[in-house]
Amino acid sequence: MKLVFFAHPLFLGHQSMPRFAHMLMEGMRERGHSAELWRPRARLITLPAPQALRKWLGYLDQYLLFPLQVRKRLAACPADTLFVFTDNALGPWVPLVNHRPHTIHCHDFMAQQSALGEMPENPTGWMGKLYQALIRRGYRQGRHFISVSNKTKTDLHRFLTTEPTRSEVVYNGLNQAFAPQDSATARTVLSAALGLPLAAGFLLHVGGNQWYKNRAGVIELYEAWRLLGGQALPLLLVGEPPSPELVTKRAQARYLQDIHFLSGIADETVRLAYAGASVFLFPSLAEGFGWPIAEAMAAGCPVITTNEAPMTEVAQQAGFLVPRRPVAPADATQWAIAAAQVVEEVVNLPPAARNKVVAAGLANAEQFNPKQALDRIEALYQEILTPHF
Repeated sequence: MKLVFFAHPLFLGHQSMPRFAHMLMEGMRERGHSAELWRPRARLITLPAPQALRKWLGYLDQYLLFPLQVRKRLAACPADTLFVFTDNALGPWVPLVNHRPHTIHCHDFMAQQSALGEMPENPTGWMGKLYQALIRRGYRQGRHFISVSNKTKTDLHRFLTTEPTRSEVVYNGLNQAFAPQDSATARTVLSAALGLPLAAGFLLHVGGNQWYKNRAGVIELYEAWRLLGGQALPLLLVGEPPSPELVTKRAQARYLQDIHFLSGIADETVRLAYAGASVFLFPSLAEGFGWPIAEAMAAGCPVITTNEAPMTEVAQQAGFLVPRRPVAPADATQWAIAAAQVVEEVVNLPPAARNKVVAAGLANAEQFNPKQALDRIEALYQEILTPHF
């Protein structure tokens, strides 16, 4: 097959989407297919300009200059080329090739839902609403879709105005070799690397500052657990540097000295954190898939996550569930207290019970095998392309 992958520009600073696009391209090349990546280059955005203006220059790079380049390059693409959009948020480019074989990978529709007022935690301004409408008009012209979860597929179909020709679900494959390690050894090595006392264990969260990751809720949950009488175990929040709001949230915490933000650490260190954690906290408000759930389970760490799809879809019966954090502050306080009791249960699991939980998680994580995911995606690409030739 001849494959052309559309991907987000690198100047947006995304991490997971470029990684996903790279995984697809390299996976298809390893299977003997011709694959190349098309993405906007940083041109106008590199010009000296105020930060507010740079955002608009980036839009011009993406939606004015890049389409001009695509139209020129299309003439050199054989008729049997399959065009692959690595994210549904690339919708504005779909009309460029919707008359040719194509497919769209769908990750989540949270920005779309927010723009329509369905996510009260994430209000959207009028410009954001217009931007999401532009994205929606674009992907609605697609005919073939591959979603990362059944939840994402359901959301996609709610936004489409016509029945798609093909709409399939392929779970994400883990993009690192996560595996159980001796927890005591992992904690010893991690303690030395980070300069933190982790020998007795710790609570772990992995995620960015996006509103739906609920990092503030993780801190609230940790505080409630400590007030409940929980052990003096540290909380490690791995991911982006904390936002100003999170810095303030930590500063106001009673146990602030035990709350640690870790940014820019190596993948190997993250794997050690998963392997050594007493419990992994992932009380997201929403997700498209929920990679860290599968990562933690594959590393042998018990998981507490939200009792809503797609978190339940990824965790299956192997995770411990808590309700979604409410919006109202008073209700959120009660949520944290109730969820803290689940943390207390998991942290104090007897060895035999913990081993059973770990084994269930490892078995569940097997469904996120990256080779199987790429094999299925390859088969779908071929099935989409075949009717055209």
